[in-house]
Amino acid sequence: MCLIIFAWKVIPGMPLILAANRDEFYARPAADAGWWSDYPQVFAGRDLQGGGTWLGVTREGRFAALTNVRSPSERRPEAPTRGQLVADYLSGDLDPAAYLRYIEPRAQEYNGFNLILGDRETMLWYSNRGDADARNGKPLDYGVYGLSNALLDTPWPKLTRAKAQFASLLCQGAPEETFFEMLTDATRANDCRLPDTGVGIEKERMLSPIFIRSPDYGTRCSTVLRVPIVGEPVLTEHVADPMAVQYSAESTKDSNCKLPCKPKPQEEEKPG
Repeated sequence: MCLIIFAWKVIPGMPLILAANRDEFYARPAADAGWWSDYPQVFAGRDLQGGGTWLGVTREGRFAALTNVRSPSERRPEAPTRGQLVADYLSGDLDPAAYLRYIEPRAQEYNGFNLILGDRETMLWYSNRGDADARNGKPLDYGVYGLSNALLDTPWPKLTRAKAQFASLLCQGAPEETFFEMLTDATRANDCRLPDTGVGIEKERMLSPIFIRSPDYGTRCSTVLRVPIVGEPVLTEHVADPMAVQYSAESTKDSNCKLPCKPKPQEEEKPG
């Protein structure tokens, strides 16, 4: 993922409400969210190149998500895939704190990342590029949080914009579809507010919206996840058509599953 906004223990009876966009090169193959045949308790998308995932949930209400930390000068092409960190937590049985202790000795082998993981009771944020709190796994108190390609709640324009819209929707008790509308906001930030992450001004502009479009890279899917204190988690995914000029109902398909139901069968694409 490249943008995650979430409310932790803000809404009574609903420990987690999360909205996220996954940004990636269009050429990198991925599977839509669904049940994993090798780990039937996991519901998530899958990176078909690296084998991991960016966000997922289990039948028991365990969840995890990841963003990359943008730092091109530090990137190592030979580093292991970061998506495996999410996949290993979801497919295992370690609690959040124990899992972070497990990965900490080898965390620096990976390129920069943020990892949030939890269950119905606990939420931790970890980053291998953060301070001591982050590297120990910071427990999160109740509140609204955001992650992009920097550390937790770093006030990049897209993050502050998304958090404000997300909080407003929560206050209104808005329906799920409005969260997806928020995630399609393609407004670019003013140059004076752009971060300098070492990719150049043109790329900073392209990467500044909540929803990204470019010839070869952009928002591939949007996800809304709800994990109640009692009952079944609900993960809904909208998959974007990278060839579409605009992201709309006509250029998406839903992969909506209320756990633990079976995945919906693929519907035939309608012409036009």
